[in-house]
Amino acid sequence: MCASCRLLNATVRNTITLAAAANEGAIVLVDKTADWTSHDVVARTRRVMGTRKVGHAGTLDPMATGLLTLGVGNATRLLTHFVGLDKVYKATIRLGQQTLTDDATSPATASADPARIAEVIRGGFALLNSVAADFCGEILQVPSTVSAIRKDGKRAYELVREGTTPELTARQVTVHKIELAEPELVVTGDGGVVIDVRCLVHVSSGTYVRALARDIGAKLGVYGHLIALRRVRVGPFKVADAVPLQTLDEQARRVSEGLGVSARVIPVLSAAQAAQKLFPVIVVTADEAIAIGHGKRPSLSRASAYMGAAASAAPSPTPHTHHTPLAAAVSESGSLLALVEIKNGIARVITGFPQSKREAL
Repeated sequence: MCASCRLLNATVRNTITLAAAANEGAIVLVDKTADWTSHDVVARTRRVMGTRKVGHAGTLDPMATGLLTLGVGNATRLLTHFVGLDKVYKATIRLGQQTLTDDATSPATASADPARIAEVIRGGFALLNSVAADFCGEILQVPSTVSAIRKDGKRAYELVREGTTPELTARQVTVHKIELAEPELVVTGDGGVVIDVRCLVHVSSGTYVRALARDIGAKLGVYGHLIALRRVRVGPFKVADAVPLQTLDEQARRVSEGLGVSARVIPVLSAAQAAQKLFPVIVVTADEAIAIGHGKRPSLSRASAYMGAAASAAPSPTPHTHHTPLAAAVSESGSLLALVEIKNGIARVITGFPQSKREAL
């Protein structure tokens, strides 16, 4: 079987050095700790990788912890296709208090009537589960007021700082699942009573878990906000496979002191490895690779018959808006050349990944 006919089970390069990551592009998974901004993590990664060409595929609030997906070098082009991936979070909702930010980064602005709190406590897990179920499926959600949503040419949080309360438009999002743990009664420092509920939430891109906490509390009549949030998965990428932020920070210090970085403690995914988790893979011939690199549309009619099965067998729903499924075109040496759309046997490059001189030879 010719190399160009290997589909789905095509093998991509399994290892990549840090030097190659900066030169050829790579994906880095980082487990962010609280009180760090996403920009802080990007800055440390730039230092470790020795390049300024580092970006992320979606921020985490400073309070939140967990998975941050970063692109290095040419792999930043792949991040566009990460943005639409579903996300899974572990969260803790506090029922009984309202805050301006819908999380614990701002003080409580209102507290629920103790009598209503008592009613919710009597309702127990069954009541909470019933209300949470009302927010599953496709819903219209008004984003949290203190957010990066643009309104009248400014970010919503900028308007709040100026003393304005922006009216944000509801957006359609999908909540695939909310799994609740048993509620826990908590006495606050001022003697008040609140209810903490841990949960696992699987949502579409663009969903504000803070807003979910706010809305669940509102429906119960007791207010609600988040006191903890941890992102554990983005599409097929898991926080269990991420490098701890502490390790990344330590390696950044080594770079600042003129010491080397250990590749063993900073695991990275090649662009091809990451693409293989999202798209079916087509290994192309040398001539086809040259054509793709020049932006031409080579005939890959032999692959068309496989694309339907490939799309359904892909490890994760392909995060793009094209009606025709995309495939990852990979060279015989295992490098990602492009994401292509194959229609009527002709491959059209949707996102190209320029190759290093070594790879191009």
